[in-house]
Amino acid sequence: MAEEERYLALSGERITLQRRHHSASCREFQVRCPRLQLRSLSAVTCSVWLVAYGLFVLSQNSVVLSAAIFITLIGLLMYLHFVKIDQESLLIVGSLGIQMTSSFASGKESTTFIEMSQVKDVVINEAIYMVNLICCQKVIYYLCILLQDPMEPHVVSEVVPLFQSSKPRLDCLVQVYKSCQEILEQRKKS
Repeated sequence: MAEEERYLALSGERITLQRRHHSASCREFQVRCPRLQLRSLSAVTCSVWLVAYGLFVLSQNSVVLSAAIFITLIGLLMYLHFVKIDQESLLIVGSLGIQMTSSFASGKESTTFIEMSQVKDVVINEAIYMVNLICCQKVIYYLCILLQDPMEPHVVSEVVPLFQSSKPRLDCLVQVYKSCQEILEQRKKS
């Protein structure tokens, strides 16, 4: 069964949360980020090319124009392959572990798996975020996995944040948190 809901990211952009309940102890969450905006891509490209054309007019050297085109194309490819994430997913299987996958705009995927024996808890944490350098700060919330220290099970050894690129707001995080807690509770009972 798959459910899809729309939420807002911290930036105010629309994101989509898709939930799949594969079984009582297996759930998957996919957060889809907004697609690459053609308007912003065009603005950056035009700005770089206008600056290059201005330098060409001053220097009368066509290498400047060629370099601008080359740098723009290489920059765009690097952005799509290493920076722009279209979708983040979280698969939690009570008997195995938690898998986090980030799908980049270029099609590349990055996957991390954490064994359930390492998971201490899944929590919603808060942080203070600097909006600008003058005075504005705001409290943001993020979902994270607390990993336990193998030597001391009551000590948290690492905090692994989830959905770092999409940055969903609290209302979306609560939905994922509740489902994760249900699976963790089932695991503790068995």
